[in-house]
Amino acid sequence: MKIWAHRGCSQRFPENTQIAFEKAMEIKGLEGIELDVQLTKDGELVVIHDERVDRTTEGIGYVKDYTLAELKRLHIYADAGPSQSILTMSEAFDLMEQRMRVGMRLNIELKTSVYPYPGIEEKLMELVYRKCTSEMAANIVYSSFYVLSLERIRKLESRAEIGVLDQRVSDCLFKLKGSGADALHPFWRGIDLPKERLEGYTVRAWLTGHLYPEKPTGGRLDLEALGRQGITDVFLNEPEKYLCTGEV
Repeated sequence: MKIWAHRGCSQRFPENTQIAFEKAMEIKGLEGIELDVQLTKDGELVVIHDERVDRTTEGIGYVKDYTLAELKRLHIYADAGPSQSILTMSEAFDLMEQRMRVGMRLNIELKTSVYPYPGIEEKLMELVYRKCTSEMAANIVYSSFYVLSLERIRKLESRAEIGVLDQRVSDCLFKLKGSGADALHPFWRGIDLPKERLEGYTVRAWLTGHLYPEKPTGGRLDLEALGRQGITDVFLNEPEKYLCTGEV
């Protein structure tokens, strides 16, 4: 089972922040990091999950209604750790460059299912071409619930690896065939097809809930049982519970 850090180490640290990504990059054996990207009012790519800033910052309102400078003035509190700020996608690439050069993967989810953000796919691919070496670019997976985003990424870069998101794996499979995606990204409890139907596919399952600052549950998933369902990868908020931490 391949393990990814969902929005970084997002149970112990604020999601999609520098500290959450840094802690994830210390984990030995981690397959990759997952993050989310949206567009600001002035067309800048920023790393944030929700369409609104209310849950993770002291701000109120939609990401799309803030300029980058306005977003940068918001704080993401991290208890005893230093206060974090919303990262640009460019800053995220700078942060992860060394690890990506030696094989760590990055899953970029385009948050386009609520607001399509016209031009976000072109902006993202332009940034990848500008910031990433060929080795880094080969380690990127692009995903979205919005199939049109996936189609646009495929047109912009025929070699891009694309994962299609949905609740049920059967819906992912249906959308994959229409979008030309490479992998299925269902909810971990949405495996509604037998394993035999999933053979030959990469199935990266995502989980929800128990994000910082919620208390850890103390439980562990049975990864072998998930593997028997045909799941090949999991996006976890606490990847450090399953893999060794330490200097890489």
